[in-house]
Amino acid sequence: MSFELTQSEGEYLVRLARESIEAKLGGRDHPDTSDAPAKMRTPCGVFVTLNKLTGNAHRLRGCIGFPYPVMPLVEAVKDAAVNAALKDPRFDAVTSREMGSIVVEVSVLTPPEVIEVARPDEYPAQVVIGRDGLIVSRGSNRGLLLPQVPVEWGWDAEEFLTQCCLKAWLLPDAWLTPGTEVSRFRAIIYAEEEPRGAVRRVELEGS
Repeated sequence: MSFELTQSEGEYLVRLARESIEAKLGGRDHPDTSDAPAKMRTPCGVFVTLNKLTGNAHRLRGCIGFPYPVMPLVEAVKDAAVNAALKDPRFDAVTSREMGSIVVEVSVLTPPEVIEVARPDEYPAQVVIGRDGLIVSRGSNRGLLLPQVPVEWGWDAEEFLTQCCLKAWLLPDAWLTPGTEVSRFRAIIYAEEEPRGAVRRVELEGS
């Protein structure tokens, strides 16, 4: 992808995500990003993922973001972080006490591109596990899964497409139905190694 992040920039975004959540939970204003480098103001799609650490296991606690580059990166991170903590409809709102056991992850996305195929059964060959995230759209239904999800669950390309359909509240084989649109994107991922700990770049291993 043409847009890149250095280690220090990735750390900055992850810290910003955490600080935004903790400020909101503490009744304070968003962190001030007026002095953020110009690069951090580039419009980018971004998702913030919160995973609760229980022993050695991670459990999803919230994940919300913006698939498309609709606002400057620092603003998108702040909004996505707070929404992931407080407005993911799958979970109760995160509490201040929980933040000590939650690891924060930021995924900066490339603009999604529609995958062009002659026949729907050609989609799996166009999807690279460990590189691509997917969006499946049909009518008003849309489902998005980040590229780390199929790696974590051990899915192949067909299962990845199927799970995106289910995320969109479509039939599992809706990707084979003409008129269903499939788009792919890539992500630069940075995450805390432990709550409030060191931040590392996440390199995915696919099939």
